[in-house]
Amino acid sequence: MRITPLDIQQKHFPMRFRGFHTQEVSAFLEVIREEIEDLLRENAQLKERLQQADGEIRRFWEMEELLGRTLQEAHQMSEEFKSHARREADQLLEKAAKQAEEIVGLSHEQALAIHEEIVELRMMRKRFHAEMREALERFRHILTDDSEKRKESFSLHAIHELGSGRRSPLHEEPFQDAGEALLPEE
Repeated sequence: MRITPLDIQQKHFPMRFRGFHTQEVSAFLEVIREEIEDLLRENAQLKERLQQADGEIRRFWEMEELLGRTLQEAHQMSEEFKSHARREADQLLEKAAKQAEEIVGLSHEQALAIHEEIVELRMMRKRFHAEMREALERFRHILTDDSEKRKESFSLHAIHELGSGRRSPLHEEPFQDAGEALLPEE
């Protein structure tokens, strides 16, 4: 059973012969009542502060738990971001390698095409030089043949033909046969 200050104040002791001094007992009981009242008030305040402290502790535990979950989620997200970044970097590297292979392949094809074109142009140049030499040789041959024929004709027949009224080789078309000789033989 709990004793309250009101119980102490209302408590009356029966009187007996040679009992305690009534006023002293009443004064002492009043002091005890005030002390108990103060203690109960202090106890109530302490309980209230304890409840507040318990509430704060619960809140701190909840915050710690929340922070722990947040930290764990942040770590997990960080790992996911790292994994995603690695995959993305690998994909970019793979794509860059493919593009580099394509560029190298195209460059190689272009280099081969240019090399083939150079070879073809060199062959054309050689053919051109050979044909030009051949044409020049024909010209030289025609000119030397023609001048030899003309010298012969002029020296042997010139005198005879002048007297007969025939036309001199000097008046003939000098390059009539030369044009035919320049045409390439098929």
